Amino acid sequence: MCGIIGVIYPLNTEGNLASQDVYRGLLTLQHRGQDAAGICSYRRPPKSFHLHKDSGLVSQALPQTVLSQLDGEVAIGHARYATVGNSQQCDLQPMISGGESGARVAMAHNGNVVNYHALSSVHLGLQTTNDLELILKIWAEELKGAANSFSFQEATMATEKLFKIVKGGYSAVAIVESAGLVAFRDPHGLRPLMLGKKSLGDGRFSYCISSETVAFDFLDYEYVKDVAPGELIAISFTGQIQSVVLSSLSANCMFEWAYFSAAESMIERRSVYGVRLNLGKRLGIRLRQLISQMAIAPEVVVPIPDTSRPAAIAIAEVLGLPYREAFIKNRYVYRNFILDSQKKREELIKLKLSPVISEIEGKNILLVDDSIVRGTTIKQIVGLLKKYRAGQIVVASTTPPVRHPCYFGIDFPQRNALIAAGHQEEEVAQLLGVERVVYLDIENLKEAIGISNLCLACLNNHYPTCVQEGAEFAEKREEALRWNC
Repeated sequence: MCGIIGVIYPLNTEGNLASQDVYRGLLTLQHRGQDAAGICSYRRPPKSFHLHKDSGLVSQALPQTVLSQLDGEVAIGHARYATVGNSQQCDLQPMISGGESGARVAMAHNGNVVNYHALSSVHLGLQTTNDLELILKIWAEELKGAANSFSFQEATMATEKLFKIVKGGYSAVAIVESAGLVAFRDPHGLRPLMLGKKSLGDGRFSYCISSETVAFDFLDYEYVKDVAPGELIAISFTGQIQSVVLSSLSANCMFEWAYFSAAESMIERRSVYGVRLNLGKRLGIRLRQLISQMAIAPEVVVPIPDTSRPAAIAIAEVLGLPYREAFIKNRYVYRNFILDSQKKREELIKLKLSPVISEIEGKNILLVDDSIVRGTTIKQIVGLLKKYRAGQIVVASTTPPVRHPCYFGIDFPQRNALIAAGHQEEEVAQLLGVERVVYLDIENLKEAIGISNLCLACLNNHYPTCVQEGAEFAEKREEALRWNC
């Protein structure tokens, strides 16, 4: 899972306004990836690309001294969370194609190609282990004449070919030499992508394409639409927009609402914060039934910061119980779910959350989380609660049991790493060391989000696209983690 953004200003706009917008947009998308960041800009004329990328947070990888050199009317950016590829410089994004037989193309993407390893054995000569290089190679091969005259028809053919060959969940932004900004989203729409625009006050507009609307809000872009599943969009330097939906088999990833996206964002015109409140309300109804049956007896509702906070507030309102912050988050550590090894997650949880002992001691606690994937976070938090003499501990999850791997960019491709795989609720409670675990069910999850066509593969094992190569993908992912460690 990564954050991507692209911005285009009218032809001959002076300076690096596009790169500045991309940089500031990446800051709002930092939660989507913290391994590395990069920006590529382009000016026409003189048909010059400027690229800088490095490991670290956005502010570390892209210092202002570098940003001032990223000149051009169009720019794309990437905040990386590595689920494919190594941590070498060549694996970072964006990437630029050679343009030997056509236009040069710079591209950044968010997601995973499930059949990457099978395709990479056919498409020889790849220089990196990042699946973006494969996507870029397949797509750019079709733009034979675009170096001199961009053809939307050629871009359409390139995208159609890509959709037929490349299986997985992905969205991409690209700069096509002499043409402008291009973006596309996989046929299932597994990874989000949105279009926004901003008036420049002279009848002209700049345009922004981003993984989340939170970037639009910060940059003063007006939301236009979600890029549709299977849609290709091209925006020229004159502001002309061309688009076509090539294939639409919508299956939005439920994890975007439950955990990954910023609470301030909108996805498919649905507020992420509002959805999390709805999840809490529905889970609160089930918990109220358990309380009435005297199966549980919580005294306070406690969130695991930050994403579970809206749901915990809603649960407390439904139950008529006090809402308390028993853990204070250290803002200067990584988001532990998206770290690339279990050891790193365990170490950083200790730094991430500091207990408020006065809100723990002697109290029966209803601990609310957005999901229970590996159980790493909750196990350590339960340990802290017991250390500071909490009473009964009940865990409530707004996501149903995660029992199956995700190969589409949410990083749990190994089934044996999932705490709920092969275990019932009672067994999960024993593994976590708590009185009880209460999950929201799938139907209530779907109703809370308000979309019926969701990817729920990690919950029900029904994958929207072929995952035949999933086992090899998971194995290679583990190899990469061992290599990085």
